[in-house]
Amino acid sequence: MAAEAPIYTLGALLRSSAASHADSPALIFPDRKVSYRQLNESARAWARTFIALGIKPGDNVGILLTTRPEFVELLFGIVMAGAVAVPVNARYQASELGFLVRDADLVLMVTTGRVADSLDFGERLVAALPSLRHADDPRNLSLDEAPKLRSIICLDQPCPSYLLSAGGALDAGRQVDEAQVDARIDAVVPQDVGLILYTSGTTANPKGALIRHRAQVGNSRNLGIRYEVTGADKVWSPLPIFHIAGILPMVMILDKGGAYMTIPHFEAGAALEMLGREKATIAYPSFVTIMQDLITHPTFKDTDLASLRVMNSNFAVQPAWIKEAVTAAMPHTIQVGTYGLTEAAGTVSTSRLSDSYEQRTGRCGVPLDEWEVRIVDVESGRDCGVDERGEIVVRGPNMLKGYYNAPDKTAEVIRNGWFHTGDIGSIDADGQMMFHGRTKDMLKVGGENVAAAEIEAMLQTHPAVKLAQVVGIPHDRYVEVPAAFVELAEGHSATEDELIQHCRGQLASFKLPRHVRMVSEWPMSTSKIQKFRLRSQLIEELGKGEAA
Repeated sequence: MAAEAPIYTLGALLRSSAASHADSPALIFPDRKVSYRQLNESARAWARTFIALGIKPGDNVGILLTTRPEFVELLFGIVMAGAVAVPVNARYQASELGFLVRDADLVLMVTTGRVADSLDFGERLVAALPSLRHADDPRNLSLDEAPKLRSIICLDQPCPSYLLSAGGALDAGRQVDEAQVDARIDAVVPQDVGLILYTSGTTANPKGALIRHRAQVGNSRNLGIRYEVTGADKVWSPLPIFHIAGILPMVMILDKGGAYMTIPHFEAGAALEMLGREKATIAYPSFVTIMQDLITHPTFKDTDLASLRVMNSNFAVQPAWIKEAVTAAMPHTIQVGTYGLTEAAGTVSTSRLSDSYEQRTGRCGVPLDEWEVRIVDVESGRDCGVDERGEIVVRGPNMLKGYYNAPDKTAEVIRNGWFHTGDIGSIDADGQMMFHGRTKDMLKVGGENVAAAEIEAMLQTHPAVKLAQVVGIPHDRYVEVPAAFVELAEGHSATEDELIQHCRGQLASFKLPRHVRMVSEWPMSTSKIQKFRLRSQLIEELGKGEAA
């Protein structure tokens, strides 16, 4: 009897895992566990709801929520209905949110109201879409700011009149037959787009990376093969579920029938308590800020982490003291390094569990199955030699299809079938990759990609600003943070604090410039401002050393 073909679509993956592991925990939150049966039933209920609301295969549906079980239920419900899930960065401010809703052609969005004193998605949506407040039919919106958006579902009461309550939406879905959901699931093919993940680029606005079902399932599965994952594993990730580094390990473990552990908001004490209590076997903290908070927390030394067999710690790009402290505290855990990006559906390279300690903690691993990786000279395009630095270019069935509604941006990065990452890397004689920085005008603030152009554009909306240039400067906690140089318009004045405050509430907090310096003359090459000179000048002024 021939073996069944592997499943490469997200909806079919969950349906299959639920049939095989119905009563096993699929999701573990600090105060709640969700079995595979419950996750599948909830996802299907949402799929029926979307069908009842007129969502058609290929429509784009947004999720604006913090990490919670409903986020996962909705994501799978969207793809089970044959639609495309668009997770929205919960940190986006009104201008960023308004851009995404329009750019992604969202037909429907699911969100909630007040999450905390400082976070109210309802208020943020009204700021992004001012005419929403005056809408009189939440089932049939007609907004100048977002012409394709028909409804916004509100999960939690109280819901303002212009949002559709989750209860009312789910009631409509009960009229849809279960067979319609299975028909939608079966109609999706692996090459269909399942996700649009917005990532900051070198332009002022983020770009929507089109991720096929095959790409996300395939790359997550290959990561599971590399980490020797089984259904007995419990994978812990503190990263937001709207981030590729949250989605990637979640799909990896749901494919195997194990448990995905996460938390609504990262707090080191709660995270450590959960790790110890639930006996996680694989941890995916990844970013320097999270690692720092975990190992400096008072309960770290007393937390039983003996069950952790693999940790994606990425020591090669972190301060040495973190590597030393974690290795001393967790000598039994296999620490691995990783290189990846949103456009690659997550990981491109990661350590083999059999690699030496020096390789696993000093490099970013070797490519996963199905990835081809080259290092090419930025100017000539020739292939670089062993240990020679150049741009990382990748190719394989799990890379992005392109950027949504942006053929010019797609053509810039996908050339002759190869995706040009804009990252600088090298490959040693053992085939181990290393990441050295970015060719693009990008910053990496605590693990978040930030486009300098986005901050520059916001600063330049201030009437006193003639021109702004943003660079990244080293930071002990966030690796680097934004700093701005500003040329004021003639006859105008502005202070450093005034310009920072101008950006506050318009940009996510991690994008706010930490320093602003006024300039009257720019350091120039023949035709371009030399940002590296601005950066060096400020680092010298602040008394900081260059980042390693």
